[in-house]
Amino acid sequence: MIRQVAIVGVGWSPFRSITPSISYKEMMYEAAVQAYRDAGIDPRRDVDSFVTVAEDFCEGTSIFDEYVPDQLGALHRPMHTITGDGIHGLAASVMQILTGRFDVVVLEGHSKASNILTMPYITAFAMDPVFNRPLAANPVFIAGMEMQRYLAETGTPLDACGQVVVKNRGNALINPLVEFGAELTVDDVLLSEPVAEPLTRLQCADHADGAVVMVLAAEEVAKTLTDTPIWVRGIGWANDTFWMESRTWGQAGYAYLAGQMAYRTAGIKSPRSEIDFAEIDDVYAYKELQHLEALGLCRPGEAGMWTLEGGTDLDGEFPVNPSGGSLGGGHMLDCTGLARTLEVVLQLRGKAGQRQLEDVETGLAFCWRGVPTTGGAAVILSN
Repeated sequence: MIRQVAIVGVGWSPFRSITPSISYKEMMYEAAVQAYRDAGIDPRRDVDSFVTVAEDFCEGTSIFDEYVPDQLGALHRPMHTITGDGIHGLAASVMQILTGRFDVVVLEGHSKASNILTMPYITAFAMDPVFNRPLAANPVFIAGMEMQRYLAETGTPLDACGQVVVKNRGNALINPLVEFGAELTVDDVLLSEPVAEPLTRLQCADHADGAVVMVLAAEEVAKTLTDTPIWVRGIGWANDTFWMESRTWGQAGYAYLAGQMAYRTAGIKSPRSEIDFAEIDDVYAYKELQHLEALGLCRPGEAGMWTLEGGTDLDGEFPVNPSGGSLGGGHMLDCTGLARTLEVVLQLRGKAGQRQLEDVETGLAFCWRGVPTTGGAAVILSN
């Protein structure tokens, strides 16, 4: 019989645009102390393995897990890095527990994006070195091209992308964890500075610093640690081609495949009716719409009108990004997926404050690694 896995503790360091007074190690420590207190454990005694999600190019050091154990209480313990987004690390943590060799695993993700002065150059290292990187173009041009194709293929109105920003940054106003909340209009968004036509400045998430730590446990242990375990019902991940010349530009194939894997492992047949809300990647406004469709939460071409009609608002039929998403909370590099997952956990626990949704039992979190990649991961959680 397959083991059940639950999230039994969460902690975070608040998500901020710049954090000159605190190091990434101090942020990780702050999040870890809170998570251990939440789970009621001592990491030096009760944890079997530790996982961190980090990309060496962003960290500025290689073999990054060498710099993690001290602040997590993981000295002389199994410790490794997943070079993927937070939900990829969550998948690795779950699989460790499913082996039967580990009962409690700690997962950490963080961002110190404000330390990085040359982000476009770092991102460019993910581009094909023969055909694409020599173009020496800011990689965001890829998002502009993909947005253009998505809007053309689906007939989605540009106003819908603006409404995604209005909704998410409005949601962020009632989320004390984040700081990019704002009252905007669709015109404010669409008439902001052009970035890569038709993408404008306000349709792009700003970067943020912060950290998230989660404690996962096997069922028999989870039930002894907390009365409110959040169960990992299903998880999935996928990569589409890295070749820009051969990828499908109008749809997010990686999101479709990751979602189907998560639904299959969770036993979900009808996502729209069996899932109550979602936290999905919105590093660019059009991506929220594209991902909604790829994940089967609406039919292709419907996400835009659904958003304009208020269907994805906090009080809509299917709330999307009640936390404010990346547009309202900041893009946190490889911690972004954990930020999305954290909101799902808080909502399912009934601890989301003013943005708390009523009677939610099952939530979906989805991450995308960002331009220029075609990789994503999804997790379905239930209380």
